[in-house]
Amino acid sequence: MSEPAVLTENEIYERMVETILDHRLPPGTKLIEDRLATAFGVSRTRIRPVLVRLANEQIVTLTLNRGATVAQPTETEAREVFEVRRLIEPTLVACFIAKASAADIAVLSQCIEQEEEARRAGDMRRAIRLSGDFHLHIAKASQHETLGRILRKLVSRTSLILMTYRADVQPQSDASRCGCQEHRALLDAIRLRDAKEATRLMQEHLAQLESQLQFSQADADVPDLLSLFGSEPVHLEQAWPTLNR
Repeated sequence: MSEPAVLTENEIYERMVETILDHRLPPGTKLIEDRLATAFGVSRTRIRPVLVRLANEQIVTLTLNRGATVAQPTETEAREVFEVRRLIEPTLVACFIAKASAADIAVLSQCIEQEEEARRAGDMRRAIRLSGDFHLHIAKASQHETLGRILRKLVSRTSLILMTYRADVQPQSDASRCGCQEHRALLDAIRLRDAKEATRLMQEHLAQLESQLQFSQADADVPDLLSLFGSEPVHLEQAWPTLNR
């Protein structure tokens, strides 16, 4: 009988990100290295680089002498993230309109279509990632490297904030549909090369996202890491917009 394949660090990373975004590992959960190593069938030395990578993307918090926990953004931090996004994304979308090609605009349309498909399928993790991709492509094609780098970090943080505090967990909720409709309205303004309208719609969209956050929530049960990761299949699909994208 052949030995089971040993998971790579990237496969462990994908599994952990997927589980955090699916909210099966709620914010504040302690990530014990020994327990994770046993669950994934690897040594602790294979777990540590994964935790560092997650910490660099602000998905996990590493504290000296206390180890790793799933990041738990505060209400203040969540509001600051959206405040900064409202400051920089109008500039990014204006730069995008000035420089984007037809192919760049087609990518935005594809992001919206894939996000709608994910929501219909009930895959909120993928839907949130694709929503982030929409904004990240605007930043990339805007060719504003400084603001683009800032936004990549903010989008990663926003994904965790939305999965932690957003009320519309059902894929067909009114709020979910509105998110795609807002992207479509923004895309219409971009196609018309109407920078003034696009910047206005971007600010409204981000304000609407923030308004859907609910910060008063019941404490979640702490899951057992071994039972959570010990028997699940490996998913290799990109689960989170990374900082080096």
